[in-house]
Amino acid sequence: MKQNTMYKRAIILAGGKGVRLRPYTLTLPKPMMPLDDQPILEIIIRQLVSQGFTHLTLAVNHQAEVIQQYFQDGERFEVRIDYSLEQKSLGTLGPVLQIKDLPDQFLVMNADVLTDLSFREFWNSHQESDHGLTVGVCERKYQSDFGVVRLSEEGEMTGFLEKPIRKEWVSMGIYMVSRSVLRGLPANQRIGFDHLFSHLLDSGCPPSVFQHRGYWLDIGSPDDYKEACQSFTRSRQSFLPD
Repeated sequence: MKQNTMYKRAIILAGGKGVRLRPYTLTLPKPMMPLDDQPILEIIIRQLVSQGFTHLTLAVNHQAEVIQQYFQDGERFEVRIDYSLEQKSLGTLGPVLQIKDLPDQFLVMNADVLTDLSFREFWNSHQESDHGLTVGVCERKYQSDFGVVRLSEEGEMTGFLEKPIRKEWVSMGIYMVSRSVLRGLPANQRIGFDHLFSHLLDSGCPPSVFQHRGYWLDIGSPDDYKEACQSFTRSRQSFLPD
């Protein structure tokens, strides 16, 4: 069993253009979109600080200067903040690979999620496992847009479901990473966590998962943004407890 540590490092991926969230993101970078009185990224930072994280690196690209000017060195938030600037779009894993001072274990997450996940429990779960990567997952229900026809092997209809509701475990865009699993991955090119998933599965060393049964929302569209605003305003205490 790995030893727990008081030093907690997080990499926050804040370089996306937020194309799906237009027109909101025509003037602001997506992580700076406000929920009530705070940018999405500030809520994430305050959550991490409250749960023991001491060093945050913001991987930035699009409108990086807006994010850097707002958060600066993190003193106002009682945490060390530095920046990793992408010169080109590198996907979800590429920005991590260009950071030179990564510790043995660290958290990586997208800057466009609203969740009540316990980052402390997530961190500890990874520390206690023998896996090099832990993926935060959340169960989502969705309704099929189509009526589903069941067929026999002979091609005859055996049943029908009108737009059934399905359940799937989906990635939250939040990961715990051991630096060792990044060895040999190509740097300075576009690469995503899906590449790492496939690499580990093919190697017989699958990632572990942390099942979160609370709130999680990927703020990817205007409707998602409206829902996030309502959820945060309605249940602020569950996201930012005193």
